[in-house]
Amino acid sequence: MKNNPTGRRFSRRDFLRSSAALGAVAWGLPTLVPSSVFGQNAPSKRITLGIIGCGNQSTVDIPEFLKNDDCQIVTVCDVNRAGRGYKSADQFLGREPVRDMVNKFYAKKTGQDSYKGCDMCADFREVLARKDVDAVVIITPDHWHAIMTIMAAEAGKDIYCQKPLGLTVRDGQEMIKAVRKHNRILQCGSQWRSTKHIREACELVRNGRLGKLKKIESYVAANNATGPGPGWKPDPVPEGFDYDLWLGPAPQAPYHKDRCFYRFRFVRDYSGGQTTNFGHHANGVVRWGLGDDLFPTEFEDAGSEWPEKGDLFTTATKVAFRARFPDGVELFCHTDKKSFGVRFEGTEGWLELGSKKFETGPASIKGSAIGASDQRLYVSPNHYRNFLDAVKARKDGVEPVETGHRTSMLCHLGNIAMLLKRKLKFDPQTEKIIGDDEAAALLEVPLRAPWSYTTKA
Repeated sequence: MKNNPTGRRFSRRDFLRSSAALGAVAWGLPTLVPSSVFGQNAPSKRITLGIIGCGNQSTVDIPEFLKNDDCQIVTVCDVNRAGRGYKSADQFLGREPVRDMVNKFYAKKTGQDSYKGCDMCADFREVLARKDVDAVVIITPDHWHAIMTIMAAEAGKDIYCQKPLGLTVRDGQEMIKAVRKHNRILQCGSQWRSTKHIREACELVRNGRLGKLKKIESYVAANNATGPGPGWKPDPVPEGFDYDLWLGPAPQAPYHKDRCFYRFRFVRDYSGGQTTNFGHHANGVVRWGLGDDLFPTEFEDAGSEWPEKGDLFTTATKVAFRARFPDGVELFCHTDKKSFGVRFEGTEGWLELGSKKFETGPASIKGSAIGASDQRLYVSPNHYRNFLDAVKARKDGVEPVETGHRTSMLCHLGNIAMLLKRKLKFDPQTEKIIGDDEAAALLEVPLRAPWSYTTKA
C-alpha cells in the first residue's frame, strides 16, 4: 500500500467497510490462543496487541509482552519485509521474521506446530482499522511517534509508545491532546520508572536525604555509529522496503542504508540523537527524583560537538548542555563513558545511580528508611505489565503521556540550545521559548504532505 494522506481519505470506517466483504479468511484474522493454554485468561479477557515497527527495539519489547498470558500479539507491521543490517550487520529483522518469531513462540506454547495466529502487514493503518486489535505497540523511528499515536487514539486503541514521545515539542503536545480527547491509555516506553533501585533512589532524593540539592549530572552514551561523511552517495532501495512510507512526514531524501533501520537515530530529520535516546532515560530519572511538576527555565550549550558539514549524520556527536531549574538547581547532561546514569549532589551528601544499583556518600544515606510520612513513588515492578494493568483498569500507568512528553521536551530543548550555541529562556507553563524566534521555530518541524496532525479515524 502506497503512502496515503491522513484524514478522511483513509478512515478506519472506510477501511472496514471496504474490507468487510473479504471475510475473516481474507483478513487473515488470527486464531485466539485457547484459554486452556493461558489458564483463567479466556480469549474475551485477553488484550490483543498489534506491533508497529519490527526493528532492533522490537527484539526487546516483544518478548516482554509475550511473557504475559493475558495479552496476545495478533499482528505485526513494518515497511520492511525482511532484511539484515539493523543494529549489527547480521541482525535479520522486518515484518516476516518477526511474525515468524511470534508464531513460533505461540506454537511452542500451545503445542500447535502449525500455529499461524499472528499475521503481518506493511501499512500501520491496516492495524488501526482492525476491530480485533485492542492496543498497539509503537516501536518506530521517532518522527512517526506522534502521527501514529494520534491515529491510534482516534481509532480507539491504547498505546505503548517507545520514547521519546515525538521528534519535537509540538509532537508531544499533539499526542497529549489526542490521548486525552479519546480517553486512551498511553505508556511511554522508558522502563527505568519500573525499576526498583531507581524508585528507591528517587524516594531518598525526594525526601531530602541529600539535604538541599545543588547540582545534578545525567549521563548519555556516546554514539555507537559513525556516518558515511561528506560526499556520501545514495544507495538503491532494498527490495521489499517501502521507503516512501518509511519517510512519511519527514522531508523527501535520497535513500541510504545509514539513514534507516537502527542508524536513523543519528539523523535529525528522524531523531534527536543520543540526547533523546539515552537522555530521555537519564533525564526521566532526574525529573522523578526532583518531582515531575518541576521543570528548567534556562538551557545553554556546554561544549557540544556535531558532525562535519555534509555528513549524512546530523545529531550531536558529543552531548553537553546545562539546564537550570527555578530554585537554582543545575542539571548538566553530557556524554560519558557510562551508558546511563544520574548523580544528585546536595548539602548533606550525594547519590549516584546506574542501570543495576545506586551508591551514596555518606553510605548511611542508602540505608535510610522511608517512613510512613515520607513521599512514596508509584510502584511498578515491570513496565510492560504495568501498561497491561493500566489498560484493564482504565487508569494511567507509571509513565503516562504527559510525563513522557515533559521528559522528551527537556531533551528537545537541550538539543536546541546545543544546536544554536546560546542560552534559552523557557516558560514551562506555556511550553514556549521566550524572546528568541529562531529557537522557538525549532519547537516543531513542517510535516511532509499529505501527513498532518489533523487525522480522522
